[in-house]
Amino acid sequence: MSTIRWGMIGCGSVTELKSGPAFYKAPGSALVAVMGRREVAVSDYAARHGIARYYTDAQALIEDPQVDAVYIATPPASHLEYSLMVAAAGKHCCVEKPMSLNAEQSALMQRTFERAGLHLFVSYYRRSLPRFQQVRTWLQEGRIGELRHLSWTLCKPAAPTDTQAGNWRTDPAIAGGGYFADLASHGFDLFQYLAGDIVEVAGYTARQAGRYAAEDAVTACWSFASGALGMGCWNFVADRREDRAELIGSQGRISFSVFEEQPLRLEGEISETLEIANHPHIQWHHVLGMNAHIRGESVHPALAIEALKTDRIMDRVLQRKP
Repeated sequence: MSTIRWGMIGCGSVTELKSGPAFYKAPGSALVAVMGRREVAVSDYAARHGIARYYTDAQALIEDPQVDAVYIATPPASHLEYSLMVAAAGKHCCVEKPMSLNAEQSALMQRTFERAGLHLFVSYYRRSLPRFQQVRTWLQEGRIGELRHLSWTLCKPAAPTDTQAGNWRTDPAIAGGGYFADLASHGFDLFQYLAGDIVEVAGYTARQAGRYAAEDAVTACWSFASGALGMGCWNFVADRREDRAELIGSQGRISFSVFEEQPLRLEGEISETLEIANHPHIQWHHVLGMNAHIRGESVHPALAIEALKTDRIMDRVLQRKP
């Protein structure tokens, strides 16, 4: 397949700029159909983005003979059901992150696609971003010596939207947790891409403001297979916004932001500060990588088998049960 033809389930805000346009603008990629439950919204989305067909039924989109692969851009609670439908149709799939509500669901998804000989990707697109490819290169080149410690602080103030109807990110039944499940999963996946597997983890959660059912504060500590240690602080009812990660090595350190386009800073024998902007459609490199993987040209790093590792970490920290 010189061009991978994608169908998309869900047309929410993440698809307007971050992902949707990448699927139809990237070389060798096409977005040929989109599905949404509300016809007015999905027809409007299709018209604005120049998508040929739209559906209000997911099964109809999945069975469309012109669709080679399906991107599931819905909240985590529906990922298991939709992905198994895609696998039953014999098609490749990408689900938004987090992969599902818990590691048991994610393991079932991963096994199903593996046994069917199909590809299942998860939208942990930070693995593909040039800025984090640069961090990985610094680590592999030994620019800070041996990695000793990783720390990450992510905070934001409470906002009126936290408790608005329709904000699924603060509903554990839909998101698998709160903002921690939605955002920290990106970080844990990225850190394992940069520094190797996390083998032990423990954490504490709290509802400090008590504004919604999910946790709003989390702390955790962990160890990597290499022997390096890590710790994190996440607070979503804090005084200000902060996003800072630091990799401490035996001969230097690297600091960066996981979500913001802050400069990458390397302190070592030769120090560097680099500004590497993200693509306007931030999933651009992720889409290119998935298409190349499907065509057998390369191996994409954001596979379900890797995302499952992150779900197991999230289960431990949040004490989630199947």
